[in-house]
Amino acid sequence: MPLNVIVVMDPIAHIKIAKDTTFAMLLEAQRRGHALHYVSPGGLALRGGRAVARTAPLQVREDKADWFSLGEFGQTEFGPGQVVLMRKDPPVDAEFIYDTHVLSVAQQAGALVVNDPQGLRDFNEKLAALLFPQCCPPTLVSRRNVDLKAFVLEHGQAVLKPLDGMGGRSIFRSGTGDPNLNVILETLTDGGRTLALAQKFIPDITAGDKRILLVDGEPIDYCLARIPQGDEFRGNLAAGGRGEGRPLSEHDRWIAAQVGPEMKRRGMRFVGLDVIGDYLTEVNVTSPTCVRELDAQYGLNIAGTLFDAIEAGLPR
Repeated sequence: MPLNVIVVMDPIAHIKIAKDTTFAMLLEAQRRGHALHYVSPGGLALRGGRAVARTAPLQVREDKADWFSLGEFGQTEFGPGQVVLMRKDPPVDAEFIYDTHVLSVAQQAGALVVNDPQGLRDFNEKLAALLFPQCCPPTLVSRRNVDLKAFVLEHGQAVLKPLDGMGGRSIFRSGTGDPNLNVILETLTDGGRTLALAQKFIPDITAGDKRILLVDGEPIDYCLARIPQGDEFRGNLAAGGRGEGRPLSEHDRWIAAQVGPEMKRRGMRFVGLDVIGDYLTEVNVTSPTCVRELDAQYGLNIAGTLFDAIEAGLPR
């Protein structure tokens, strides 16, 4: 049954199609005969208590010089027969949260929203990993610089992060004897006003920060290890890391089995787990990536697996 697939994303004119997971989803939906609709940035709204959006018909193609076409914009009311791909990148700021409230109304009207709007509100990508402490390295989340500093000194080396970043931005590695430790903590906590995360440094980062993808709670058989380059300790592709595909290890599958059922229960249909060595470090639910890289390396169709799951769960 043809569906209306409505995508909420950052401006499509600025994406890099060779690496863009949302683009892979759109190509697959179009291949299946579904109609694509692009929501203009900032185009979600509530009108008379009903969820609506400013949308345009969308066509996509595998052409790095000319990858999309848009029709005329008009108003769309959300309801049955629609799949909404919520794929806007972080930060998960107030505007992002407001959009998820609009999408909850769309969901109540009968649209299927991927991922579930309530889950997007509930699962901070740094904090969500700590719901599975058996999988995580020693971690402290605090506003108190004195406590964060004591944690760093206890473990010798630690990674320090804000709770709302992505792509490796504002992530620091620090440790005993670092003269910049105090100012790093003051910056991250805004002088003790903002929560920050400290995590024991995992030396296995040299072998890569693995991205494991879950579809309806089940792992894809291969992960993408994002390997730091040069003197960089961050493996994020946005920070210059090199992506290398690998089969999942038994421990990777154990972590996926710990996290997957809860993700599925909460309607998080497409999730990215970040694993360094044997440790889960993040649970990515907003706009997980790495589909294009894994598809290219292993001849997969991960977006096809996702749409198989979506279509199987729709009312007949």
